[in-house]
Amino acid sequence: MRRTIVELAAPVLLVVVTALLTGLFSRAHQLEFENALVMTAIVVALYVFVGNSGVISFGQVSFVAVGIYLGGILTVDPQTKRFTMPSLFHVLEHAHIGNVPSLVVAAAGGGLFGFLVGLPLMRLSGLPAGIATFAVLGITANVLYYWEKVGPTAQTLSDVPGISRGTLAGGTIVIVLAAYAYQRSRFGRMLRATREDPAAARAAGISVYRQRLVAFTLSGALAGVAGGLYVHQLGLITPDLTYLDLTFITLAMLVFGGVGSLFGAVLGALVISALNSFLGDAENTVHVGFRLTLPAGTRLVTIGAVMALVIILRPSGLTGGREFGMRWRR
Repeated sequence: MRRTIVELAAPVLLVVVTALLTGLFSRAHQLEFENALVMTAIVVALYVFVGNSGVISFGQVSFVAVGIYLGGILTVDPQTKRFTMPSLFHVLEHAHIGNVPSLVVAAAGGGLFGFLVGLPLMRLSGLPAGIATFAVLGITANVLYYWEKVGPTAQTLSDVPGISRGTLAGGTIVIVLAAYAYQRSRFGRMLRATREDPAAARAAGISVYRQRLVAFTLSGALAGVAGGLYVHQLGLITPDLTYLDLTFITLAMLVFGGVGSLFGAVLGALVISALNSFLGDAENTVHVGFRLTLPAGTRLVTIGAVMALVIILRPSGLTGGREFGMRWRR
């Protein structure tokens, strides 16, 4: 019991402190802190599958996209939708629900999409699995960009209602709690057994396919919630939100913090978010005792270099793939 409290308190405390710090800064910096909370939610959803299964997936951002579009479109006023998106599916055009219920729908949509995608793909491992999930990401991005029945296509819809900081932090904490509950559950332990030794796991009667599918579906549902938080935090929908940039940055966060631990996922998301925000500001000039202006593109190059260095010097990430506890602190 004590171990559970310590392990769970560390990532939750990081989220709470980040939310509390948000109110101490200007509006521009508040948006950066809120974005860090959203990135944490997305990385934790990614960790649920990648961290526990050991299978790299580039497709989780597709489930974030489902959450963004469902959570955003369902909360926009129907009159606005009829004017800006006249070709929407009938149910999307006329439905109108609140922000919190939209997160539930986003979770259901992300989970269902994850289940359908996982049915054929969870038999794959290694490079084939990575390529297949990357194909899912590309297909999803193109459908959202060109199919006018599911969204604003290439245009930007900026009438999405905002969300309170408390709801944003609360949603992120719920995702962290769900991820921890799963990893401590029987299903999480069985999936980690397949990660460590698939042959031994099969010999013990564990279905590798079934356990991966369960984790992939849960990861999709949590990514859907994260997408719903994301769209309400930004207040707009655009297809450029959920493609290569978001995929790259969230994977970098997970690798940096430590793929094998929930604490690593949260810590990596917050640290890389801080670095990403600082470098983004520095590209537009920032004062740090002197006037600092970095060339455009420095942000992505630096984050890529940081991820490469971590993989070379500390492959298990900043936390060593361990949860926070006495052993980790020593």
